[in-house]
Amino acid sequence: MDLNLQLVSNSNDRAKALKAFDDTKTGVKGLVDAGITTIPQIFVSPNQEEEVSPDESNSGSSCFKLPVIDLAEMNKNYDCLHRKQVVEEIKLACETWGFFKILNHGIPQDVMDEMVEGVRRFNEQSKEEKTKFYSREKMRKVRFNSNFDLYKAKAANWRDTLLCVMAPNPPNPEEYPAASREIMMKYSDYVKKLGQTLFQLVSEALDLDPNYLENMECVKGQTLVCHYYPACPEPDRTIGHAKHTDPDFLTILLQDHIGGLQVRHQNQWVNVPPERGDLVVNVGDLLQLISNDKFKSVEHRVLANSAGPRISVAFFFTTHFQESDKLYGPIKELLTNETPPLYKETLVKDFMNLFHSEGLGGIRALDLLRL
Repeated sequence: MDLNLQLVSNSNDRAKALKAFDDTKTGVKGLVDAGITTIPQIFVSPNQEEEVSPDESNSGSSCFKLPVIDLAEMNKNYDCLHRKQVVEEIKLACETWGFFKILNHGIPQDVMDEMVEGVRRFNEQSKEEKTKFYSREKMRKVRFNSNFDLYKAKAANWRDTLLCVMAPNPPNPEEYPAASREIMMKYSDYVKKLGQTLFQLVSEALDLDPNYLENMECVKGQTLVCHYYPACPEPDRTIGHAKHTDPDFLTILLQDHIGGLQVRHQNQWVNVPPERGDLVVNVGDLLQLISNDKFKSVEHRVLANSAGPRISVAFFFTTHFQESDKLYGPIKELLTNETPPLYKETLVKDFMNLFHSEGLGGIRALDLLRL
């Protein structure tokens, strides 16, 4: 075991252990590859008991089931009865859950499978190749690291992440990792089209013109966030992804077969078990802001697991990687004397700076903008 890994595992100085872990540039997988059997102290959640309130359990509630919405025929007839039914289902899901699953979304199963395998290939390639992408520069358009908030969080999370900006103004394709380059671009093309359909349906669910949110440029920014959760030797002492909300307009999530995602609903953690062929969609903080709390961005988390690796691919619709002076606030058409604006206007870039300054588990960026 090299010196940095020894410091991560044995140092009682948290700052030194964090720096040593960061300097390995191999993430959590590097610890697992080194054969650790006890998780380093920097990963032990000091508030693990607080993660689960007395009426909750890590196993997840079986009393609730995430809404499932069938998107078949959505692009063929704007006036069809099925479309109107889907709009109502999306409206209810966004108001009450902030999450829903979708079927018949138009992305072939082989493309989804290959996207998961592409993430696996990137993370399981040689250390020399993978560490070329390691960076903590938050505006770098292609970067790999472990825990974006490593130095702010009370405890590190058991996961590694590859982030790639796909639109607008994406990097040169050669800047994407060769191990997953082709499938990332192919998968993203499919999700962009799906995103356009979803934003039309969400617009209609807000009683707006179908193109309203797209005209607001909510669809314009697209970022692929690929998470790799290695098998954990002590999953009850840490967490894969601490509870948080997403700082975007909308997220489309692909997850493999392992499971572990939980959504907070009626003060209980509800499992979101993966089922072959489905995708998970959730409302982001910025959609809650512009909808003036009509649609909810809710907390979710990922449990650590002795099985693994778990792989998930989140497609974020957010514009913070582009220079823009566009302000986002509650949509004027949704405001009345009885429902005044609940939030200040913000630049997406400023909102993301708030999010990064707090880190996971800190004060929610959305709450800092509340009037």
